[in-house]
Amino acid sequence: MERVLLVDDDPFAREILYLGLMASGYQVHCASNGQEALLILGKMAIDLIILDVEMPHLDGFAFLQARSDNLPVILISATDEEERRIKGFRLGADDFISKPVSVRELVARIDALRRRADITKSQLTEVLPLPIKAIYFNQNDFSIEVAERRVALTQTEFKLLKYLFDRKGEVITKQELQRSVLKKDLGQFDRNLDMHISNTRRKLAKISLPKTIINTVRGQGYSFLC
Repeated sequence: MERVLLVDDDPFAREILYLGLMASGYQVHCASNGQEALLILGKMAIDLIILDVEMPHLDGFAFLQARSDNLPVILISATDEEERRIKGFRLGADDFISKPVSVRELVARIDALRRRADITKSQLTEVLPLPIKAIYFNQNDFSIEVAERRVALTQTEFKLLKYLFDRKGEVITKQELQRSVLKKDLGQFDRNLDMHISNTRRKLAKISLPKTIINTVRGQGYSFLC
């Protein structure tokens, strides 16, 4: 059964989608804002996120920037403006639906995302067999190179990736990464580390590395899979 995280501050709209998705066979967890959604993601496994854009206490766009996972996201919004849709896609959303949301259309879009994810997973398995033999770290310009494919990182992203790579296979806690790389303690709602991990994953994808190479270990931290 697919586990869906539904994030919307409108209790009426949330209830309609909750009942419709449950009736369609999905296991649904609800949050009323981005902060609640991040806490849920830290406690349980989720397969897909349905995310409202307009919310208090961390809106949909801020949530996309703060999250550290690579789960598929469907944005929903009362405003169907081109700039908002483009911004959502650039921040990592996979689809966009205008309110009011039809449950039938939403389920159809979820099914389409699942099919695309299955195809992508199959292609990655064929094109990029793991383990990766060598990753070259260039400290002069904070870039990495894999199989003649190169991508530039920020200094912080470079240090995070190198730290995880040097201890690949181990689970490194967020507290350790925060103190060792970012040089500060981890606050309860501090998503700075998660943002850096998310940005690093997106850049690794540009050189055909799977985002899951930096693995999220629920409730613990991250590990480098190679």
